Amino acid sequence: MGVSRRSVMSTAATAATGAVVAALPQSAARAVSPPGDVVGKVTVGYQGWFACVGDGAPINGWWHYSPDWSRPPAPGACSITCWPDMRDFTSGYRSGFANLGNGQPATLFSSHDQQTVDTHFRWMQQNGCDTAALQRFNPNGSEGPTRDAVTAMVRRAAEATGRKFYIMYDVTNWTNMQSETKADWTSKMSAYTSSPAYARQNGMPVVCVWGFGFDDPGRPFAPAACLDVVTWFRQQGCYVIGGVPTHWRLGTDDSRPGFLDVYHAFHMVSPWMVGRIVDIGGADWFHQNRVLPDLADLTPRGIDYQPCVIPGDLALGHRRHGDLMWRQFYNHTRAGVQSVYISMFDEFNEGNQIAKTAESAAFQPTNSGMRALDEDGTPCSADYYLRLTDDGGRMLKGRVALTATRFTPTFPGDSVPPTVPGNLRVTGTTDTTVTLAWNGSTDDTAVAGYRVSRVTGTTSTAVGTTQTLAFTVTGLASGTAHTFSVAAFDAAGNASAGSNQVTATTVAGNLAQGRPTAESSHTQHYGSGNAVDGNSGTYWESANHAFPQWLQVDLGSTVDTRRIVLTLPPLPAWATRTQTLSVGGSTNGSSFATVLGPAGYTFDPATGNTVTITFPATAARYLRLTFTGNTGWPAGQVSELRVYTA
Repeated sequence: MGVSRRSVMSTAATAATGAVVAALPQSAARAVSPPGDVVGKVTVGYQGWFACVGDGAPINGWWHYSPDWSRPPAPGACSITCWPDMRDFTSGYRSGFANLGNGQPATLFSSHDQQTVDTHFRWMQQNGCDTAALQRFNPNGSEGPTRDAVTAMVRRAAEATGRKFYIMYDVTNWTNMQSETKADWTSKMSAYTSSPAYARQNGMPVVCVWGFGFDDPGRPFAPAACLDVVTWFRQQGCYVIGGVPTHWRLGTDDSRPGFLDVYHAFHMVSPWMVGRIVDIGGADWFHQNRVLPDLADLTPRGIDYQPCVIPGDLALGHRRHGDLMWRQFYNHTRAGVQSVYISMFDEFNEGNQIAKTAESAAFQPTNSGMRALDEDGTPCSADYYLRLTDDGGRMLKGRVALTATRFTPTFPGDSVPPTVPGNLRVTGTTDTTVTLAWNGSTDDTAVAGYRVSRVTGTTSTAVGTTQTLAFTVTGLASGTAHTFSVAAFDAAGNASAGSNQVTATTVAGNLAQGRPTAESSHTQHYGSGNAVDGNSGTYWESANHAFPQWLQVDLGSTVDTRRIVLTLPPLPAWATRTQTLSVGGSTNGSSFATVLGPAGYTFDPATGNTVTITFPATAARYLRLTFTGNTGWPAGQVSELRVYTA
């Protein structure tokens, strides 16, 4: 299996420190080679490493989709962090997830499918992606035949769409890299240079080697072995690109010292950036402290430069609806950079893909728990980051004026907002939540969703979005009045005026908040403390397929309790489920009396995924919930456990 690069992308500067280098004049920073298939072009990294059972791939598994390739990806067993938009594909392969929010089956594409690769390259053609760098990990194991087949598909797609492609060898965990890259190029990959679609620069076929000099166990190669490989490819008449560490010049952080001669042997240097920046401040720091000094080092040596542009990790909320990516295009353009590498085109595992992605909950499984492109409250189309790449590339090439302001529309067309939602009302409260409902809006095309806002005086702050007519606001202070309104928005981002305002007071006195917990078991990092941390987005989950399981809270002293409120994350992704559980009470933590016998309790995201359990006054210091069933997942699950005296 290909190794994720996330583990070596942990050092990112986000504040200006160290020396700042003055901006180079554009004439001094221009590429030392004339425009070709990589110089003066936008290159995208193409993984091509997804497969599905039933697609005919030699690997015969859910390659890069599931930790267990024999089983389709499903909640808790999935290797991708974002869901691809599947509307342009003529076929897909059924996953183990629930249906999408729009009711369609949750299918996935296979890279071992010519129509998939054709579709991807058509998107490149339509959105200014000139060249694709096809990733090639060690092809000598079980993955090799599938990678070979995908390479042939990439060639056909590139030729049909007028795109260029080249081979990018990734040396991660490739023990015999020094000899085997040469053998693979000689026996297999060099044949592709006969294709009119194979990228050439300065008349030479392009090849990239990614990973020399990184300071991590997966790439332990000595400088001499690395220099030998670069020299060998040059002797074959290749134009050689180096995918190098971010801090390659300094030999620090992600880079080992002693590799400068290796880096300076490449025709083009392309420093890695994934995981390095999460905001505009970080992008500006790297522009001043890495990109400009890199140019100052490389240009006098006649070495071309291809810095990364990353969209940001969607799964971690870094994208800022395109502002982060645009800032990098702006910085590179004003520095005089002429060539960029987009990381990546189809990297759904690390959330930094630009390929079409689920734009809202309607286009991803209801139980995925993944972020869609509207995750920060700004709706945008599935192809938004492709269109932004096109606009950024045009600015880089001087076809549009340099501007720090992103001008790519989140949706093309449509300027009519939806009507105002009606009859906003409160349908439930707990100590930290308020559940709201309202009447639906209409729109000239379609209502895409509703944005719920908390109102304080004249200030309105968005707290969440939904496609349903109900929403539960979480994380509120107990015993406090809170005011809300709701507005509708459409797919173009047009928003209605706010609805009527409603005020609700949260319940006081959750005895379980922050108290010690115990458990029969938990899976991964979903420990029992998550159930009393006041955050509905975290949760306890017991060991799977091992009922019965129990969750317990210590209230600190014996007190009369009368009510327990249980929640699951109040998201549509958590599909309706019924959990069977009983309640026990104890004054000493060792002997428990039955408070309530086993019963089924239904958690419905449409009503906040909340269950209230009432019982006669019970003197207890310890309350224990024992789970014997769950229709939605084979384990006990609780996001918040709240206990009250009334």
